Amino acid sequence: MAKKTDYERRPMPKQAPFERVKNFDEVALGYTEQLARQEAARCLGCKKPLCVEGCPVAIDIPGFVECIVEGRFAAGIKRIKEANALPAVCGRVCPQEDQCEKVCVLGKKGDPVSIGRLERFLADWEAASGHVETPTKAPPTGKKVAVVGAGPAGITVASDLALLGHDVVIYEALHEAGGVLTYGIPEFRLPKAIVKREVEYVRGLGVQLRTDYIVGKTKTLDRLLEEFDAVFVGAGAGLPWFLEIPGESLNGVYSANEYLTRCNLMKGFRFPEYDTPMKRPSRVAVIGGGNVAMDAARTSLRLGADEVHIVYRRSRNELPARLEEVENAEEEGVIFDFLTLPVRCIGDERGWLREMECLKMELGEPDDSGRRRPVPIEGSEFKMRIDAAVCAIGNSPNPLIPITTPGLEVGRRGNIVADDDTGRTSRAAVWAGGDVVTGAATVISAMGAARKAARDIHAHLSKENQGST
Repeated sequence: MAKKTDYERRPMPKQAPFERVKNFDEVALGYTEQLARQEAARCLGCKKPLCVEGCPVAIDIPGFVECIVEGRFAAGIKRIKEANALPAVCGRVCPQEDQCEKVCVLGKKGDPVSIGRLERFLADWEAASGHVETPTKAPPTGKKVAVVGAGPAGITVASDLALLGHDVVIYEALHEAGGVLTYGIPEFRLPKAIVKREVEYVRGLGVQLRTDYIVGKTKTLDRLLEEFDAVFVGAGAGLPWFLEIPGESLNGVYSANEYLTRCNLMKGFRFPEYDTPMKRPSRVAVIGGGNVAMDAARTSLRLGADEVHIVYRRSRNELPARLEEVENAEEEGVIFDFLTLPVRCIGDERGWLREMECLKMELGEPDDSGRRRPVPIEGSEFKMRIDAAVCAIGNSPNPLIPITTPGLEVGRRGNIVADDDTGRTSRAAVWAGGDVVTGAATVISAMGAARKAARDIHAHLSKENQGST
């Protein structure tokens, strides 16, 4: 008898909203073994698995899901790590609903298989087992590669190249590795112990990590090229955008980068145990509608704010944040002010933010992004009483590397120009990928670009070796 199709996914256990707003512990608690096997059993085992095509790093999704069904968890995590060095991270923060799960055949009539949650289950199972298997490395090639940035792109390209036999050194500007995984995504969404665990796995492959090392200042890219056969730039996009409205320089107005970095990387949420103070405002407005805006708003609640608003110039339908993050924010009490545009920050006589003047908007014709353009409603001005504002409207790459590297082509927003298929830049022996090329995007898209670059770097270095024999 044919198996009856199961169209309903198993829900992920998580902390109750009234409890989790009081702590920085992880909200989602993960699948139990029973839930994971039930969810995995929903997979149809398609002959042409569209989910693999939807994955930027082409994980063998049907393969690892089948391993879960059969209880072969060690084999399942091994399948994942053939393509992804950061499964515990990706299982938590990647937008599977717009990638692998979006094209799952089950999703046509019901819920797609919870691929991300199953990936997380296997990664967490491996960590709990205490036995992390390291793949077999290729023989040493004698080639050296420098990687700039220890974020998702840098870690991925370093992992792939180390497994291919190359000597790899990562140079990281901050004092901890992980990039946006460490300084940007809050503890309650991605515990830092998990990031450290994934970084240690990559170091276990023989990759060297040098922190507090600012390429472009400590040493230029050209100097690195004197020592290495190839360089990959995965420096991210850490330069925040602002609204450029009056009063934005008032005390109490933050970029999301600063706000989240102080809390996450510098452990401000654990002051005074850590010596990074965090102001505890009572009424907070977070401007923006992406995942970073949700992170900042939910962080503010946990820091003790009485009222937190998401101020977004479009409607709920246009929110770029993951639906899961929007729902979590709503459950926790974040207030959403849609079709609202800040136009002025107003302070007191001491230079501290006290109000924000806004305009109400309506949606007009679609713009270049395909979303309907927000248009101001004349005479709709109003003031919002707040004592902190966090600007979370986007980021650009830091210009330090481009301005210290002659001949490195950059785009209009300061992003390094690189080939989509190979990651090659305008400079010989220099590749780039991730947010430094695309601007702020997803973790998994950065990893996908890094994997393409790693393949091309390896091909390039292999030709050099053949030429020298």
